[in-house]
Amino acid sequence: MRHGEEGPRRLNGGQSCCPYCGLPQDRVATLEYDWVLLEPDMTPLAHLVPAEHRWIVLSDGRVTVYGVCPPDPYQRCRVEHRLACSAQPLPDLWPWLTTLRAENARRAERRSAPEPPPQPPRLPDRWPDAG
Repeated sequence: MRHGEEGPRRLNGGQSCCPYCGLPQDRVATLEYDWVLLEPDMTPLAHLVPAEHRWIVLSDGRVTVYGVCPPDPYQRCRVEHRLACSAQPLPDLWPWLTTLRAENARRAERRSAPEPPPQPPRLPDRWPDAG
């Protein structure tokens, strides 16, 4: 810390526009000094977000994924902009739910498909010899 600074220095990430939807997204440094693009002005309760998508803001301004389950009921987190972006497909957050949704779509399609007309019983070409 430089002389005269009152607190820890923050990493300046800034904002950029999403190339898909054009809305702003916050560029924030991670614990490993990589960058992640987060949804601005959104801090949901951590227990409402899947563990691998919870970004917790640290005291120096960096963020890290917070996979503790269950989290503190009052803990807030950040989410990646790609999860909130209306122009990008939603990632497969719960594979079992995606599978269930696909199966339900197939079931609904089968249910709404018209029944084929019943076929009359086919008579054999040759009757068996009853002797």
